Amino acid sequence: MPRTADEARRAELLERAVDYVLQHGLAELSLRPLAKALNSSPRVLLYYFGSKEELVVEIIRSGRARQRETFAEVKFAPGMSAREVSRELWRRFSDPRWLPLMRLFFEVYALAMQAPQRFPGFLERAVEDWLDPLQACSTLPGFDRDAARAFATVIVAGYRGFLLDLCATGDRARVDRAVDLWLSLLDYADAAA
Repeated sequence: MPRTADEARRAELLERAVDYVLQHGLAELSLRPLAKALNSSPRVLLYYFGSKEELVVEIIRSGRARQRETFAEVKFAPGMSAREVSRELWRRFSDPRWLPLMRLFFEVYALAMQAPQRFPGFLERAVEDWLDPLQACSTLPGFDRDAARAFATVIVAGYRGFLLDLCATGDRARVDRAVDLWLSLLDYADAAA
């Protein structure tokens, strides 16, 4: 069923609002500058989203959807090692196109830790959204579900630390070297399995 004009306009405003927040951040978001950047007005944004907080929730939801699309795009060949899987995932998540999304993720993560009621469910989903796909692709021979989940947790912790460092410093060469060292440790997991 095709979208109505209102639904299409709302979707367009939302996508552009996400792009704006990726560039400018969320903490200091104000409706007037946002509306101006979108060639709209605060009144129109309130019409489509109800309130600034509801708009923020939709921006975060849309950003998360973009993040999940990244997971969905990654295809793994049968028999890839944990290191090969992890290297491919690092290549995807550290791609300069995705770094603004990672910065937004870390910004919301910090805000949600300070005020979880402002971002209900974010912290729980922030873990599960990454663990579930990583668990599925990190199941090694001899790993049961719990071992695969623990292994996925190690991968999530590593990615988040490296991505936070990369977002903060922009020192790609140093961080990539650190990722290579970390990935060499995953070879031990392959050997143990």
